[in-house]
This record gives sequence, structure tokens and C-alpha cells, in this order.
Amino acid sequence: MVTQVGDVKESRISKLKPNEIGYINVSSLKQNGNKVEHITAGTILEVTLNKAIQPGESVTFDMVFDAQVPVQIRRSGRNNAEGVALSMTQWYPKLAEYDFEGWHADPYIGREFHGVWGDFNVNLTIDKDYIVGGTGYLEKETVNGNKKTLRYTAPNVHDFTWAADPDYIHDTMQVPNGPLLNFYYKKDLPAENLQFWKVLQPKTVEMMQYFSENIGQYPYDQYSVIQGGDGGMEYAMCTLITGKRKLGSLIGVTAHELAHTWFQFLLASNEGKHEWMDEGFTSYISDYAMDFINKENADNPVASAYKGYYYLVKSGKEKPQSTHADRFESNMAYGIAAYNKGAVFLSQLGYVIGQENLNKTLKQYFRDWAFKHPTPNDFIRVAEKISGLELDWYLTDWTMTTNTIDYGVKNIDANKVTLERIGLMPMPLDVEVTYTDGSTESVYIPLQMMRGEKPTSATIKPDWAWAYPTYTFEVKKNVKSVEIDPKGLMADINKENNKK
Repeated sequence: MVTQVGDVKESRISKLKPNEIGYINVSSLKQNGNKVEHITAGTILEVTLNKAIQPGESVTFDMVFDAQVPVQIRRSGRNNAEGVALSMTQWYPKLAEYDFEGWHADPYIGREFHGVWGDFNVNLTIDKDYIVGGTGYLEKETVNGNKKTLRYTAPNVHDFTWAADPDYIHDTMQVPNGPLLNFYYKKDLPAENLQFWKVLQPKTVEMMQYFSENIGQYPYDQYSVIQGGDGGMEYAMCTLITGKRKLGSLIGVTAHELAHTWFQFLLASNEGKHEWMDEGFTSYISDYAMDFINKENADNPVASAYKGYYYLVKSGKEKPQSTHADRFESNMAYGIAAYNKGAVFLSQLGYVIGQENLNKTLKQYFRDWAFKHPTPNDFIRVAEKISGLELDWYLTDWTMTTNTIDYGVKNIDANKVTLERIGLMPMPLDVEVTYTDGSTESVYIPLQMMRGEKPTSATIKPDWAWAYPTYTFEVKKNVKSVEIDPKGLMADINKENNKK
């Protein structure tokens, strides 16, 4: 999802007229043919079952509901700012997820969502001149007068989204040994934007190949990039993005939303509780994809995420990443915690366990947890098994607290170096020592609570136990200078004391 950084000062929804606001009214609900009691509480339908559903039991629910499509304010609605007729997201009643943690019946406020896997069969009747794109495979189309009925199937998804407009251009491009890509965009876009949508298409092929290779194979036969919605938002087999963008923005938002197919849609972590797992992981991998596709070869493709995190720390408005997505006081604090700090979580984990181990972890995580709603602990356990290191400390400090990392060079005395830990969050240290004769040496100081070391060619020194605020090591020659974390992959909030 691409979200705005600024904070909304006034509700636009409150200004909608009765015929403009969206709603879903359930008039009838039956369980195996028998009516059940239900009440609407905000965006949640609370249901009292006639009979409890036993493990492994199959139950049929039959619901009759009436809905009004709102004038589009954010994600869903009609007649959006770019003139797209219908952006149909969150348009039908969805089952709340029930798992080992219990019910996840969070009100839908506009941040994130969490859904149940299922096989969808959808019949859509619409004016025959509308072009429709979205989730699912079109199995059949029948025309009756001025209407047409489209029959879709969508296997093993937890959402069904579609968009429609009579003025869509529909292009396709095949990914070699992969899915068919669909592109839907309005023919009345300015000529420059129409050209950008053409340039986007082979780039999206490259993105699909990159993500499939570096995370896991895309499992469906198609994917659609659709002009609609607002900003950008990921859905099943598709994304809705705004179309009037500069070329770099159009490619960038598509990369981000396509990456969400893996980090959120296929791995389906709970976005409300663990928003950093989908937004942060997506930001990380899409930054790497853009770096690769654009041949930028940056030393750190997610460097901007570090800058965002430092800004949040200095703002004094940081909350732990374990904060529910709806509980942040500002969009700024939410956005940076989820996107930037979430991306740094992965990048810095590569610093902790080694980049190759991180790459292996991402692939194994997908193999182990696709279609299963993993939690943060599920991810860190994969990283532990790949690396052979204990990492619960990293997950705890980085995501459940606002503890910061701050290490400094305290003193250099001939061939003796003393370092100090100032921040509360522990880390292993990469250190570069420059000697008075001009030579250099890479030194690695393991963190004792990791119970091991990452793969490294550096000189490995004895463990540093976190409880000790200082650490001294000796070398064989006189030292000219010392620098902690010379590659800048550790999110140390004060770089000024890292070199002496």
C-alpha cells in the first residue's frame, strides 16, 4: 500500500451526502438454511450461531445484503478523481479470521485488513460496454441486451477486487515461464501518461521475474495493474493505482504494490497487528528490485529508509512497531514505523546474520509460510534456523520497544581500543581499524546473546556481553583510527561517535 505522509485534518467522508456515502446492509443471514441472529456494529456484523461449528465441519451460510458504492474518498468507490467509474474494493461482507489467537474482528477504519483464504466464484452483471479487470479468471461471458454477465473463479485467495470503466485500454504482456500481465488504464490520459503506461509493461515483467526469483514463484496465472483507487493498494492478483504519474512514480508504485503480492497477499500476515511485516518487507524488496532493474548498483538500496527512521526517532513521536495500525497518533509515525523502520528491520538483519543468510531466509520463509498467516515469531524462527543464531533479542528490541542503537569509540591508546554502548539496544559490531602504517583490518565483535557469529572474513574478537557498557580489544600494531559500522548498515542513531 502507498499511503500519504501528512495527516488528514478533516474527514471528507463526513461531507458525503446520503446518496454518496457507502454502506452494506445485511437483511438476511442463514446457517444451513436456518436464520441466525445478527447485529451490525460499525463495520462488523456480530452473529450468534444456532449451532457451534465443530473442527473439520462444513457449514453453508446464505446472506442477502444491499450495498451502496460510495463516491470515492480513499480506496474504494465510484467516480474517482481520475474519472475511473468503479474501484470495487472491500465491497462485500468478508469473514473475520479466527486462528490460534482467537477472533480478528477489527473494525475497518482504512489502514489494513486480514482475511480468510477461500475459493471464489463470482458472477458480475454490468453494462456491456464496461471493461472489467481484477481478481480471478474469466470463465464465461454472456450478453443480454445492454448488460453482460461475467463469471469469474479465483482459487485460494483471501480477497476479491475489481475495477471497471468503459474507457479502459486493456493491454497484455506475457512473463516468460510466468503469468499473463494485464494493464488497464483510461484512454483519455494525457499523451505523456499513455506512453508511460506502455513503458511500464516490460518493466513489470522484470519485476515479476525478480520477485519470483528472490522470494518465491508467483502461483497464479495472471496479474493485473489497474488504474483506479487512490495512491496504490494491493489486492488479490491485482493492484489499483492512480494513473496520472511521472514515469518514475508509475514504475515505483507498481513495484511496491506488486511486491505486496508476496509480502502481504501470499504470506498474509495480519496487517493490523503487524503492519511492518507487509509494508516494511515490501519496501525492502521493492527497493532492491528497482535498484536491480534500473542498474543503479547502490551500496545500500534502502538508504532512504534509514533516513526516515532517524527522522522518526528525532521527532519524539515514535511508537513500538507492535502498536496496532489504527492506534498511531499520526500518519507520519505510522508510515515511518511500518514502511521505513520495517525495511530497516530486514536490511539490518542482513547486517546481523549476513546478507546471504538473509536472502536464504526470505526464500525459506515463503516456502514455509505462504498461504498460512505467519507471525513475527514465525519469521524470526526461520532466520534462526538458516543462520544458526539466536535472534529473539533482535525481534524484541526492534519491534516491541523504541530502544535505540548507539555505539561509540571511547578511547584509542596505542594498540588498545575501547568502545562503548550508549543506546539500550544490543548489536554485534563490524569495526574497521586503520593503523599508523596505513594498513587496515576488519574486526568483528560478536554479541554474546547471539550464541554465534555471522559468516565473515574479518578478525573475530571475543564476545561482548550486552550488560557491560564498555569493551576493550587489543591489536598488534599502533592504531591511527577506528570506525564502527563502516558500511552504515547498522541503524546507529548517532554516527558522530562511530569514528575516532
